[in-house]
Amino acid sequence: MDQQRLVERYERVRSSVPARVKLIAVSKTRSVEEIHALYALGQRAFGENYPQELRAKAPLLPPDIEWHFIGHLQRSNVKHVAGLAQLIHGVDSERLMDELSKRARAQGRTQDILLQVHIAQEDTKHGFTPDELRALMEGSDMAAKWPGLRIRGLMGMATNTPDRARISGEFAGLAHLFNDIVASRVFPDRSFTELSMGMTGDMDLAIAAGSTMVRVGTAIFGERG
Repeated sequence: MDQQRLVERYERVRSSVPARVKLIAVSKTRSVEEIHALYALGQRAFGENYPQELRAKAPLLPPDIEWHFIGHLQRSNVKHVAGLAQLIHGVDSERLMDELSKRARAQGRTQDILLQVHIAQEDTKHGFTPDELRALMEGSDMAAKWPGLRIRGLMGMATNTPDRARISGEFAGLAHLFNDIVASRVFPDRSFTELSMGMTGDMDLAIAAGSTMVRVGTAIFGERG
């Protein structure tokens, strides 16, 4: 690991992210040593994609790390993430919400989540459609149906394309949906505050559209060997 290069990359990314936006360092497949090095530079929020990897790493790292689970989560793997991830970003079905709520209640805690919205022109990405999400919000007493959960906001991934106008449009659409939900007062306790969108290649567009969290790996850690 080239410590100086890591410092330079991290400072470059950090300086490009406004104070209002949380920088999540995507540490999937990165070593404990690499995470320690970034932690020493002041980074505290890290994102993991694989449940078993998060479970293996977390006990080896400082307890004040703020873990974000940002990958696709299957119901069978909820047990590996519950109690470790402060925020689960990619919650994409009511059945997954059922399982997360049940697990959180059994542990006597509340799990913070983001609802994933499918905004990309790709079938490989997951999430509620905007219409499905609006129907869910209008048709359910969210707190009563999922008492173990606190829905903090939305997450979305743009199409993997060089067309930056398309990406900007997808982010703008998600931001519009987010603002509509905030204005609807579905969550009167004002806990619905987070909009997670933007990665290494498009975080500037996401920030311009109103993202409150960006998930950045390669621009910080470098290309994987």
